[in-house]
Amino acid sequence: MAHPRLPSTESAVTAIREVARAHHLAVEVTDDIGADRSSRRSSAGAFTVLDPDGSLPHEAFVELGGSPAVTVQLFAEDDAKITVDGVEFHDVPRDAVPAFLRSVYGDLAYVKGRFFPPGWWLVVPLPGDETYKELVLGGTLTPWLSGRVRAKS
Repeated sequence: MAHPRLPSTESAVTAIREVARAHHLAVEVTDDIGADRSSRRSSAGAFTVLDPDGSLPHEAFVELGGSPAVTVQLFAEDDAKITVDGVEFHDVPRDAVPAFLRSVYGDLAYVKGRFFPPGWWLVVPLPGDETYKELVLGGTLTPWLSGRVRAKS
């Protein structure tokens, strides 16, 4: 399913704030603007602020209050890293971030696991057939993750 287009980091931050507001969550945002401050621009020359095309890259780190512990790192390349109770989802398209958060806070996300091979997976379904799944490292579930374990059918 196509997600609403979020053409900029700022538009994604605005969409995250709307999701947070709907779920009564505190939001803290840290912005990094300029090639000299962006994490993926290590090749930028000293004191270089603009990309070679003249654009000004903008990244943001968003921390959402409440449970589960969620952070979103938005990159200038139209993707994000979302961390949910220590489980990292890399390369989530920026346009999918609001739907991802609505799934987490709307109790659609769940944990599945098995004894052999051992492991727990956090599964975040989005509208349509889009699903994100990441291994819970360390094998220890937080209270929030434990509360979302689905019985194996």
